[in-house]
Amino acid sequence: MLAITESAQTAIKSAIDGAGQPVAGLRVMVQGGGCAGLQYGMALELEIQSDDAVIEAGPVKVLVDPESQAHLSGTTIDFVSGLEGSGFVFNNPNASSSCGCGKSFC
Repeated sequence: MLAITESAQTAIKSAIDGAGQPVAGLRVMVQGGGCAGLQYGMALELEIQSDDAVIEAGPVKVLVDPESQAHLSGTTIDFVSGLEGSGFVFNNPNASSSCGCGKSFC
């Protein structure tokens, strides 16, 4: 369903390790909003929900709710660092267009 690059795995593990409490995984979701109609969201989760898809990527677990699964199928999540900053990048084959910030799509 999702591919998580090694760079993204390292960034996710760092966020989980720095949470200060036990974390079940990183939730990746699609929500309404953003410049293009839909936007990506991420949050550390304390519990896995019974209907979550659980993607084990190296040392981390990524959780996806049922509503977001169709939007994220085939997506690769990367973490990049550059002169303009660092952050997660979504390469989503389901997106027909995206905004300039890369966090919103339709």
